[in-house]
Amino acid sequence: MAKVSVIIPTYNRADFLHVAITSVLNQTFQDFEIIVVDDASKDRTSEVVNSFHDKRIKYFRHETNRGGSAGGSAARNTGIINSNCAYIAFLDDDDEWLPEKLGMQIEVLAASPPEVGVVYTGYTVVDRASGTILAQKNPTKRGDLSTDLLKENCLGNSSSIFLRKECFEKIGLFDEMIPGFEDYDVWIRLSRAFHFDYVEQPLVKYYVHSNQIWTNVDAISQGVDMMLKKYGESPAFRKKMSYYYLSVGVSYCLDGNVKKGQKTCLKAIRLYPFEFRHYFYYCLSLLGLESFKKLKKMKDNIITPLRCIWH
Repeated sequence: MAKVSVIIPTYNRADFLHVAITSVLNQTFQDFEIIVVDDASKDRTSEVVNSFHDKRIKYFRHETNRGGSAGGSAARNTGIINSNCAYIAFLDDDDEWLPEKLGMQIEVLAASPPEVGVVYTGYTVVDRASGTILAQKNPTKRGDLSTDLLKENCLGNSSSIFLRKECFEKIGLFDEMIPGFEDYDVWIRLSRAFHFDYVEQPLVKYYVHSNQIWTNVDAISQGVDMMLKKYGESPAFRKKMSYYYLSVGVSYCLDGNVKKGQKTCLKAIRLYPFEFRHYFYYCLSLLGLESFKKLKKMKDNIITPLRCIWH
């Protein structure tokens, strides 16, 4: 029996998937199985998987789409349920691992006390179209992260995560109802039952492109609403979520839906009324679409740009 189940949820990303699977097969640590869960893709996904001819790759396909590019929680849950390994690692179909990732993480987790359930890594943010490195994130927090994770998602996305399968037996599976924040929700729940450790090196390439949940502002707004129902009792979490509302509000305005943008900026203000930017963009939205675009561009060229804190 393999030691690690690598779970890759996928939906209509056949061109990206080949790179993701190859990066797993190129790991220095080879005692794994790969569980590819296809959320009813309509492209060449099955052909890509079958092209590898590796018995360690298991392919599961949902009969109907249960999440698609707007989540992947159902696909991850299918992978977890079909895993028989002691450890689980996740890899999004549009991301890529460096060869040392699994080996370094299993070494850290195997040497850790039982209260440590999760090991995460650093990662680089890469523009897929140009290959330009946009940012590098190095972890700094270990141990009990239950307070830290309410302030920010300091772990990143699921591609950097390596954990004991028993963690899910204690906290439950991914919430399939939360669009865009399903991984963040799991990290918070994990932090209330387990400690964390990390490998500092950036061992994941997190690619940015147009076919991502973070380009769907309606889904993000809905996700923020649902996360607040779960964790909104925390002032730190409300502050964090206010910036998501602000980013969504600005996006609505830039897309021409100024009324919806105003309402969403007001949500940001109500959630955390001590941030100048919330008021700035709300007042800007009152001037109308063309003025909003013109003044925002001027502001971006003169002052520090608004940074959309997605992950």
